[in-house]
Amino acid sequence: MPAESVVGAPRPAGRLDQVAPPPGPVGPGRPTAPPRPQPPAVHHAVICVNAPAMAASGPDGQLRGHGLHGFYRNGVRVLARMELRLGGMEPLPLHGTLTSTAQARFLGAVRLPGDLDPDPALTVERLRHADGVETVVVRNTGPRPARLPLEIALGTDLGPVAEIAVGHRSADLPGQVQSAGLRWTGPVHSAVVSAKPSPHAVLAGAGVLRWDLEVQPGARWSVELRTELESAATGPRPPAGRGTGVPLPWSEPEVRSDDPRAAPLVSRSLDALGGLLFADPDRPTDLYPASGAPWRFGLAPADALWAARLTLPLGTRLAAGTLRALARRQQLAPAPGRTGGLLPGALRHGGPELPPTCTATEATLLFVTVLAEAWRWGLPVVEVAELLPAAERALAALREGLVDGFVTDLSRPVEERSAHPVAARAEVQAQAHRAALHGAELLEAFGRPGAEDWRGWAAGLRGRFRDRFWIDDLSGGRPAAGLAPGGRPLPAVVSSLAHLLDTGLAAHGSRHESLLDREQTRLFAQRLVAPELDSGWGLRTLSVKSPRFNPLGHRGGAVRVHETALAVAGLAEAGHENEAGTLLEGLLAAAAHFEGRLPEMYAGEQRIPGSPPVPHPAACRPAAVSAAGAVHAVFALAGVRPDVPGGRVLVRPASTAPLGELELTGLRVAGEPFSVRVSRIGVAMVEEASADLQLVAR
Repeated sequence: MPAESVVGAPRPAGRLDQVAPPPGPVGPGRPTAPPRPQPPAVHHAVICVNAPAMAASGPDGQLRGHGLHGFYRNGVRVLARMELRLGGMEPLPLHGTLTSTAQARFLGAVRLPGDLDPDPALTVERLRHADGVETVVVRNTGPRPARLPLEIALGTDLGPVAEIAVGHRSADLPGQVQSAGLRWTGPVHSAVVSAKPSPHAVLAGAGVLRWDLEVQPGARWSVELRTELESAATGPRPPAGRGTGVPLPWSEPEVRSDDPRAAPLVSRSLDALGGLLFADPDRPTDLYPASGAPWRFGLAPADALWAARLTLPLGTRLAAGTLRALARRQQLAPAPGRTGGLLPGALRHGGPELPPTCTATEATLLFVTVLAEAWRWGLPVVEVAELLPAAERALAALREGLVDGFVTDLSRPVEERSAHPVAARAEVQAQAHRAALHGAELLEAFGRPGAEDWRGWAAGLRGRFRDRFWIDDLSGGRPAAGLAPGGRPLPAVVSSLAHLLDTGLAAHGSRHESLLDREQTRLFAQRLVAPELDSGWGLRTLSVKSPRFNPLGHRGGAVRVHETALAVAGLAEAGHENEAGTLLEGLLAAAAHFEGRLPEMYAGEQRIPGSPPVPHPAACRPAAVSAAGAVHAVFALAGVRPDVPGGRVLVRPASTAPLGELELTGLRVAGEPFSVRVSRIGVAMVEEASADLQLVAR
């Protein structure tokens, strides 16, 4: 089975949440496999990201060539080592943190040799940008001149991030003196580091640049180091980043709330998402988000679509760019035995109690939903019409996807689905049901045939789901996580069931009908906030009651921000606002410990007073779906639900006002500014909107 990968980027083999082939048998007479290298842990790393570039080090700022350390571009480690010594000593690390997603600041101190004063006289500041530029500033606050050498040791292996991800580390390449720095040459790439001002000495064999400093009291001295990658490779151009001067594909909102955690969570999440933006090589004006850094720093269609969808309140440009980029990658004609219309994707590990999920299925279904909801938010009709054929192809793939009445893996050949059926997962049925209803709306609005057929298809799936996916138990019942071949319910309690609450934006700002009826939704809402799933920091991916629960399991117990955010929004829209507030509080509390920059996931350990959430050693930071999900969880409380084609906006905020008073300015509906304020008693007032829209409050 193929591992989950990203499109147009090196596959980072060994991700723990990916499907890998089982190991060969081990026993008497059989050689044991050599131990695999330990993948680098990144939970303590300071990672700067500005697609397609990245930099990572420890909190001391030194690049030591260990683990993930280094500057990267287009999946290649340009520089692995940049170790600084002043007077032969490493600065005492004082502080190291991100100042934005793309930049970090590190501060250290050095005492002058022979200085009797206990206070350090010299400070060393390193200002790092993901693009490969680092400025080192030495300041002398002591009473006498500082005369000592500054040495920076450099080296690189020009290794691909895919190999580094599984713990491989090649030997450093030999360096050569070039102009004001050093150069390293490999089979495909070369790396160059230049310094300004030029070093007083370059020791090529040791890879050292040296300056003999004399810094007067109260003075400072600085050097700028620039790292660049040169490539002799031919073939398709790698995707570039957003580029200097290119605006973000969303508006920049302002959030004011009684809860001081909300505003930094939104601003830093959007900053994180901005660092992941790539420009499509086929059309550079189309921007889409990478899945996450450092391990999935490329286009993963399902993750890109989720991020675009969850940020629609800030405009439709990201959705439009992502949809167009993916339409160009859609499988147009059916391969032998396969259905056309699929988007790229592979299998993703489903956890210890469920089968793998197919990201091609998820992305194909989500494409229809993102197009329909972007249209409701104001994507111009001409752009919707251009993308409609791709949505129709996706619907055609869905039509061929039923096995025993339910949707499984659309990427498998039709004959294989029938001969070797796999489990039908609950969230896939929710995504298929929503896509069918959204597809019907698009077809009807644009005069295409088939709308009523798709509504009937969705109704049939809804009836079968309510009949066969519900498990009665002493608590009143719960949805099954899936159906095994033959129809046996899979009773695992998992966070992916939150997708059942995500019914999608419909006409007049309403919700589509759910796969669960009203009473089932009520029982499910109670189950979500019970301690078996709610860790206090968010939803665990697997119930703590499972014998296979692992708080660090990617899908076996860790908290994934995206699914908790979907649950917050879905519960609020379904009227279960207290439960939504409970889960939102967990996300906000976790975000405060992560400085407002929620990672892809963190440990599903129970929240206890005085103890922070435990980071996951392999989580992407930043990750597109967690960044967009955090924004979505806050914005959902305002309840802004537009229907631009219908000329109206419904505003239905959470009446419990979990954040107290909440004011959102800088949103976009129909391409125009939109601002709303929600009072402490849950009453909304629209303060700015297009004059062409009718405002409806409930």
